Amino acid sequence: MNLIPEFEWSVVILHIRDLVFAFVLALPIGWDREKNERTAGLRTFPLVAVAACGYMLVGLEVLSSTDAESRVMEGIITGIGFIGGGAILKNVIEGESFVSGTATAASLWLTGAIGVSVATGRLEIALILSALTFFTLRIMTSAKLLMRSPDDKQP
Repeated sequence: MNLIPEFEWSVVILHIRDLVFAFVLALPIGWDREKNERTAGLRTFPLVAVAACGYMLVGLEVLSSTDAESRVMEGIITGIGFIGGGAILKNVIEGESFVSGTATAASLWLTGAIGVSVATGRLEIALILSALTFFTLRIMTSAKLLMRSPDDKQP
């Protein structure tokens, strides 16, 4: 009985490359969220991207039809949406309620798309998604703060 399977090392190296790309492309997003002390940060975002990439790579290797592969992608999208839902909180400050965490939830969902893009060989999509997300979180947050009224109670 052979306990150690035979590896096709060229495929293993390509998969490692893809997983590392997904990890690296998610780091700036996680760094931004960590820096701003959000509910998910430097550990969560790379893990989401690597998990999405890993599931998609397994789906691509094991399944032989585009219908089955699309169902794997559908499961990834739904699962990450569920994780993102946990990042959304309803807060009450001085009798006023508001929702927070929506940007973190959307960023988590998008980070999954980075992982799927890398796994399917669409690195250009993954790079653009990573850059646009980082830009949105860094630049648009500053713009949002400038537009906020002085008596706004949200943190």
